[in-house]
Formats: sequence, C-alpha cells, structure tokens
Amino acid sequence: MISSTELAAIVRAYNPNADFERLDAAYEYGRRMHDGQKRHSGEEYFMHPVAVAAILAEQRLDDDTVITALLHDTLEDTGSTYTELTERFGLGVAELVNGVTNLTNLQLSSHQTKQAENFRKLFMAMSKDMRVILVKLADRLHNMRTIKHMKPEKQVKKARETMEIYAPLAGRMGMQWMREELEDLSFKVLNPEGRQSILRRFVSLQRETGDVVVKITADIEYELDRKGIIADVYGRAKKPYSIWRKMEEKKQSFSRLSDIYGFRIITNSEDDCYAVLGALHTRWSAVPGRFKDYISQPKSNGYRSIHTTVSGRDGKRVEMQIRTHQMHEVAEGGVAAHWSYRDGVQEENPFAVDPSSWIDSVTDRLSDGEDHSEFLEHVKLEMYADKVFCFTPKGDVIKLPKGATPLDYAYGIHTRIGDSCVGAKVDGLRVPLWTRLRNGQSVEIITAEGQRPQATWIDIVTTGRAKTAIRRSLREEDRARFIKLGRELARVGFENVGKRATEKALKTAANLLGEADGDNLLEKLGTAELTTGAVLSALYPELEGLHAEEVLPDKAVIGLDPDQPFQRADCCQPVPGERIVGITWRGKGVMVHTIDCNALSEFESSSARWVDLHWQPGQHATAHGVSLNIVMGNDPGVLGRICTLIGEQRANISDVEFVDRKPDFFRILMSVEVRDLEHLHRVMTVVDADSDVAELTRHKDLARAPS
Repeated sequence: MISSTELAAIVRAYNPNADFERLDAAYEYGRRMHDGQKRHSGEEYFMHPVAVAAILAEQRLDDDTVITALLHDTLEDTGSTYTELTERFGLGVAELVNGVTNLTNLQLSSHQTKQAENFRKLFMAMSKDMRVILVKLADRLHNMRTIKHMKPEKQVKKARETMEIYAPLAGRMGMQWMREELEDLSFKVLNPEGRQSILRRFVSLQRETGDVVVKITADIEYELDRKGIIADVYGRAKKPYSIWRKMEEKKQSFSRLSDIYGFRIITNSEDDCYAVLGALHTRWSAVPGRFKDYISQPKSNGYRSIHTTVSGRDGKRVEMQIRTHQMHEVAEGGVAAHWSYRDGVQEENPFAVDPSSWIDSVTDRLSDGEDHSEFLEHVKLEMYADKVFCFTPKGDVIKLPKGATPLDYAYGIHTRIGDSCVGAKVDGLRVPLWTRLRNGQSVEIITAEGQRPQATWIDIVTTGRAKTAIRRSLREEDRARFIKLGRELARVGFENVGKRATEKALKTAANLLGEADGDNLLEKLGTAELTTGAVLSALYPELEGLHAEEVLPDKAVIGLDPDQPFQRADCCQPVPGERIVGITWRGKGVMVHTIDCNALSEFESSSARWVDLHWQPGQHATAHGVSLNIVMGNDPGVLGRICTLIGEQRANISDVEFVDRKPDFFRILMSVEVRDLEHLHRVMTVVDADSDVAELTRHKDLARAPS
C-alpha cells in the first residue's frame, strides 16, 4: 500500500503548493475509518482508496479530487457522515464523496428500464461536478486491476458492465488510455482464450520479423531529421482487445490484419504537425479513406490530432497520430485536463474543454428521449460515437456520429426537415438515403410537402435524435390508423346488436372501462387490446349472452377420457369440421392437431402418445381462433371494408398485426374467431372476393408447435 508520504510525493511533483496537511489528514481519517476491513484478496481495504487516489494524482488533479478518492467509500462502508466530512474537509469534498456514493449505488447493468433511469441519474451527477465520474472511473479501474480475487460470476458481471458502460464513457470523455485499459482488463475476463491467442500471435510475429516498432520508429525519426523537424516519436502494438475488435469487424484473421501498430508523433507547434504529415506522406503511401484532421475539426471533448495510415515497412499498414504537446495532454487526460495542475497552479491548456460545456452538449442531445429505453439507446449511441463533419449548402458544420446517413443529417438540422425528407444530394450528386456520410462532404436535403417518415427509416438512421423523431411520427400515424380501424369494428359490433356507435356511446363506454376518452377506446379496439363484446357488455349488460352462440353441452371433442383436458395446437389451429388427432403431453393433457399438421412428423416414432379424436356434431361456439394472412391494397377504406365483411359473417376479429407495409400494398395477420370449417370458408370467400385483396391464405406457423 502506498504510504501517505509516497502519495504526497506524487502530488508534490505537479503541485508543490498543495495543502499537504489536509491531504495527510484525509489519509489518516480514511485509514482509521476503514480499520479492520479487508478486501477479497485479504489485504487491508484502505489500500483500495489509496490506489484510486494515486491514479487521480498521476492525472495531476486538484486537492479536492485526490482527497475525495481517499474518502470515497467512507459514507457507504463506515460510520462516517456527510456532516463530519463537511466539518473536517469542507463542503466541496463532502459533496463529491456523496456524489460518488450515489453513483456506486446505481445498478447500471440491471433491468433495461431501471438501467436507463440510472443513466439519467449518472448524467445528472456528472452535470453537477464531473470530478465525481473521474473518481468513479478510477475506482472501477483499480477494481478491474484486482478483479482476480472476486468470484468468477462476479468477475463476469463487473467486466461486462465495464465493457458496456465505463470503458466507452471514459473514451467519450477523451481518456483514451483509460478506455483501452478498461477494455483490455474486461476482455481478459470475458474472453481469456481470445486474448491469449492474440498475445501468442504477437510473440510469433516478433520472432519472425523482429521488433517492428523499433524499426518503424527509427524510420520515422530518420525522415523527420531529414526535414529538420523536432518531435518525439512513440510506437506500440495495439491492445489485444483493439485487435480482436478489428478482427471481428473486418471478419479477418490475425495474419491478414495489417494495422496492428500505432505511432504518436508529438511536436512543438501546430505548423510542425502538418510538416510531419507532409514528411510521412512523402516517404510512404497514404491509405485512402484513413485520413482525419481533428486539429481543424476537433472532437466535442476537445480532442485534437491528425490521424493518417500509411503503408510502411514491408507493406504493413501503420497508423500515425500527430499532435502538439498540449494536444497530447488533452488526448491523454480528456475532460480531466481542465483540472490539471503544473508547478502549483491550475494549468491553462487552450485545448481543454470546459466540462460544463461538454456535459451540456451531451445531455442536450439526449433530451428528446420520451421513454427510458429510448434514452438508454441514445446514451449508448452518443458514448460509442466517433464523429464525422459535414457541411450545409451555406457552409455551416454539422457534427454527426460515424456511419451517419443523410437522414441523420436532416434530423440534425430540424425534425421538420427530417420528417419531410424525400432525397439528398452529397457533393452535388443525388444519393440514396442510406448512404454513409464521410468527413468534409457537403449535404443538401430535398423535402416534399406531405411526406411522412417510413418504418424502414429506423434501420437507416444511427443517431438517437433521428430514431426518436421517426418513432414519434410512426406512433402518431399508427394511432390514427388504429382509431380508424377501431371505429369500423365498433360500428359493425354495435350494428350486430341493433345499436349505433355514436360519439356519446363511445365516450360513455370509455368512462365505464377507465379509458381517457373515446379515441383511446377506439385505439384499443383497433389494436385488439379491447373487444367490441367488452364494450357492449359495459354499455348494455342486459345484452350479455343474448347473442352468444349456443355451446355444446358436452365436450366438443370426442375420444378423450372423462375430465381429460385438451388444447387446440397453435401451429395448425384446428376448427370443428376438420379431421383431427391428439398428442398426449405430460402436465398439458391432449394437444389437438389437424391430421395434416407438419408438427406431427416429430411424433411418428411415439405411437403410444397418439389419440384418435373427432369433433362432436352440432352447433359450436364462435370461439375458435384462426390466423389469416391477407395482402391488401394500401388505399383508404380497404381495411375497414374487410372488417365489415368479416363482421357481417358474424365472426369476431380478435387481433390484427401489420407484418409488412409498402406504399401500394400491406400484409397483415388477422386473427378471426369462427364456429367451424364451414364458417371459416364463408369468411374467407367473402374476403377473397374483394377486389382490393391480392392474396388470402390461412396462416399456419410450425414455430408455434408445442415443445
């Protein structure tokens, strides 16, 4: 465990004016409060807060942040109180410790809805003081470094949470070194064999080619010396997880993967960065599409650097990052560079982003989420996103995630522009809406009055803002369509009992059934959440049972033992009048299938389970659901007319599912309740005779066979 003196020495190296007496008091207080507590490894628990403090001190952070690290578990795990921390170390430290405690209590990898709500709380905590999340990230980093002492199942849970949440968050904050280490530590837990295979390949490659990093570093330094450019060159092989991810994304083996080495060239000035770029491209061939200038177009977290990939020694692709010393400090520390100290004063780095501005830029982009699951989707999209910069026809810059399309660009300008988008021009040429945009392209959106978002757009866009706007529009459109369908179902149902579905009647029924208004009632009728029978029963209790079909007094199926239960199989949905057979199931009784059901082939070798059955003659109830596959014209009134035709045959529609919607036709699965095979044939005949019905089949789904 690092001693108080050793920790003070780390701080003194960058901040000789620090309050070392206060720092020492926090160290002693934390050690006393955690006295007797042990970690899973058997070591004293206090070694963990000290290690977290050292990680933050190595980032040259201020006194309050380092002290918070020393005390970050006192409120949760000891008898310490918020009041006592305030009295001893000040309100700022107490607030930070309390913020870290609240973050620790968030179960960020739990159920989807709760996870999304916890993300909201996480961002709220960050917006108050981002140093809270810096302490939490350092806390997670040390826990991952010592994770081997946890139980295997806990290791997997923590590693997955780190990979999904904390690593991308560190990257989004510009702390790339921390992201890479968190990812690699998680990778070691989640896929140890994969990581070991990468490391073995590296050893084998080094044995074959020698130390490539040393050779390429020497090549770069030689070229820079020739041009008279002073710069520091650092090279390394990429982390195992980074290489594994590239192999997965590109579907390539290690032997075919070329850009596994990365180099950083740190210069004294911005002009030297471009001079270095010229020297590299003069010496080696640049790889097309692998150039990014984040100096002229910085990332939102302050990151500035020139990225280029060249075909280096022996044709191997080599990634180069070129930046100044100040840019490098931001690249390493990210948002944390705002609090960095040097020689006792807070360092003024012109490239460091104000944390409040950064978090505002993130939360503003997430403010449109209407429910928890959408908010969570937006958070993850934003955290994982790399940026591309496109230009409007007027020259304004629009920032978008990597992989964004013209539709994302349209919604990035305004929801109204996105909703009415019918096409796009990129650099003056008409392109499909699913085109992936690249840095520096000029984009023009073509709109048309009356255009509405299409369901297929959800799969085209990548930004949370666009997905939210499209879903909202589709919900509104679906609601209008379901209300229209519900109104038609209500009309048919009411007419069948000699009543009229007036607005007053619908409003009264809505009140009786606890719905907000008549439209809500109609929408639920249209989505099959309510039936017309339930509405009629609520309004006219005296009619209940009056128009019900006569049900046979005995069992409708003959061939069963007394009191033997049976069910109709969902796969073939047999109805009276069809030849049937039963299959016995333990705990389920007998499952009734049509004689030609494909699911029966699985039971050919189990003859003892077969039961000879047939339907009892006589009148059956209208209670046998059958799924119809209908392809019909996408014109006003068609669906309502089909519902009317079915209602006129005194069959009940219990569910409607829109399977595929096109501009001219759409396909639906409609569940219809009939009495028997003859009743079903009548229903299908009148529907199939409609001129707007292109296809009508009985839908049988083998996937729904009992198992």
